Amino acid sequence: MNEIILIGSGGHARACIDVIELADRFTIAGLIEKPGSSSRGNLGHTIIGTDSDLVKLRQKYNIALVTVGQIKSAQSRIRLFKILQGLDFSLPVVISPMAYVSKHATIGAGTIIMHGAIVNANAVIGKNCIINNRVLIEHDVIVGDHCHIATGSIVNGSVSVGDETFVGSGTILKQSISIGKNCVLGAGLFIKTSYQSNQWVK
Repeated sequence: MNEIILIGSGGHARACIDVIELADRFTIAGLIEKPGSSSRGNLGHTIIGTDSDLVKLRQKYNIALVTVGQIKSAQSRIRLFKILQGLDFSLPVVISPMAYVSKHATIGAGTIIMHGAIVNANAVIGKNCIINNRVLIEHDVIVGDHCHIATGSIVNGSVSVGDETFVGSGTILKQSISIGKNCVLGAGLFIKTSYQSNQWVK
């Protein structure tokens, strides 16, 4: 199997490791840790460097995935994704075998779809997204780049979610509404109206 390196070593990385191991497409070569951070354990996988080692590591590895989590802000994930793009890493789509993704859906590079998620027909998911456990993405939904749709959320048909937006756990988005770029939607909400960019909804 092809080797993959994971960029991030915190809690979200451990969730990603579980998906990658179950999917059985890649061998995890190691994890990249933020300089000065202290990992609490990575399910038996080795820390092989920090962000500053990526140029050197590119000589040996060509597949990588951003495994830094995203709550409120996507900036860390965006920065790392752009570094990997600049170094010409391959950024795969990773899908849990416990998820369902329609063959009529489109998924962008570097996106991970986690256990129990459902992505229905004609959905378009952007680059470098997290579609977390038990998320339902209905038909004709558009999710922009660098979004995190958190655990148990329901995104109903024909909803549009802008780039860099965070949708909190258990939130329901009513059909056909639009959520702008860089919004933060708190956990457990029922969102019935559209929002412009840069909104924080609690």
